[in-house]
Amino acid sequence: MALPNGVVESTHELLDAHAHVWNHIFNFINSMSLKCAIELGIPDIIHKHGKPITLSQLVNALPINKQKSNCLARLMRILIHSKFFVKVKISEDGDENEDGYYLTPASRLLLRDEPLSMVPLARAMLDPILIDPWHHLGEWFHSDSPSAFATKHGMSLWEYLGIEEKWNGIFNEAMANDARFVVSVLTKECKQVFEGLKSMMDVAGGTGLVAKGIVDAFPDMKCVVLDLPHVVAGLEGENNLSYVGGDMFESIPHADAVFLKQWIFHDWTDEECVKLLQKCKEAINPSKNNGKKVIIVEIIVDDKKEEHEATETKLFWDMLMMVDVKGKERTEKEWAKLFVAAGFTSYKITRVLGLRSVIEVFP
Repeated sequence: MALPNGVVESTHELLDAHAHVWNHIFNFINSMSLKCAIELGIPDIIHKHGKPITLSQLVNALPINKQKSNCLARLMRILIHSKFFVKVKISEDGDENEDGYYLTPASRLLLRDEPLSMVPLARAMLDPILIDPWHHLGEWFHSDSPSAFATKHGMSLWEYLGIEEKWNGIFNEAMANDARFVVSVLTKECKQVFEGLKSMMDVAGGTGLVAKGIVDAFPDMKCVVLDLPHVVAGLEGENNLSYVGGDMFESIPHADAVFLKQWIFHDWTDEECVKLLQKCKEAINPSKNNGKKVIIVEIIVDDKKEEHEATETKLFWDMLMMVDVKGKERTEKEWAKLFVAAGFTSYKITRVLGLRSVIEVFP
C-alpha cells in the first residue's frame, strides 16, 4: 500500500501507524478520566468500604445521577486499564458470583487523607489554568512571547499566582504535597548525603516542609529556609530550624550545604541557573572547610537504561516547563555544563527518587 509520500508500506504497518496516531490524539482521555475519579472521590469511597466494592455499591455511595451507573462502569473500565483500580471476584458463601473494584498502589496515592497524597498535584496540573495554554502552543512558536502560558493569560505564571489568590493556594498545596513525598524518601534512602553537615540552607524552601523533615532526621544540623519575604513572613523557627527572607539570585547566606529541591532549576533558563549556582558556590564558601556542597533534587532526562514510561514522563515535564515558564528538564551533559560554567569541579548523581535524582555538586 502506497502512502502519500510514495513510500510503500504493508497493510499491517499502515494500520499500526493509524492506531498509533489515534492513541496519541486521545491520550488526554486518560488524564481527564483520572481527574473525574478524583473529583468524584472514588478512591476514598473504595478505601472507606474496606474491601472490594461492587458497581451497585459504588453507585449508591456516590452523589451522582443513578441513571448514569452504566457510564460509571465505563469510567471504571478505562481506569482499570490504566492500573488505577483492579477488578476482583467477590465471594459470597463460597461462590464467586460478582465483580468488585479495589485499589492499586497508584490509587492509594489518590486518597485525600494519605500523607503522600498526589491529589493536590493532580488538581493543579489538570486545572484549566494550566491546560488552556497548550491550545496556544502553535501560536506561541510564531510569537516572541516567553511562554505559551503568557500567550494565553497575558502574564507569566508567577505574576498570575501573585494576583489569583485561590489558584495560588491550589498551586502551593501541590508544591507542599510534593515536598512531603521528597522528604519521606530523602531521609530514609539518602542519609549519607546529609551526614556530617552542621548547617544547611534550604533555598526556595517555602514554608519549610522539607527542611523540617531533614532537621528531624539530623538533629545536629542547623537549617535555614530562604525564600521571598512575603513567603516566609510570619513563619516562626523552632529548634534548629529558622527562616530568612531574600532573593536567591542576589545573595544566599553561608552554610555547609545549599539544598535546592525540584521545582527550582527547571523553572529557569541556563543563564539564570548558572547565576544561581554561582550564588550557591559563594554561600558554601569552600575555602574555610572541606566537604561543603550543593545538593540538588531534579530530573535528569535521556537515561538510556530507564523504562519507556519513565522517559516519557520526564519528557512530559520538559514540555510542561516550555509551555508554562522559561525553563526545561536537562540531560546529565547539560547539568555538567552548568556546573562547569558556575565554577564547580565535580558532581555525583544518586538515583533513588524514582523519576528524580539527588545531585551533589562540589566546588
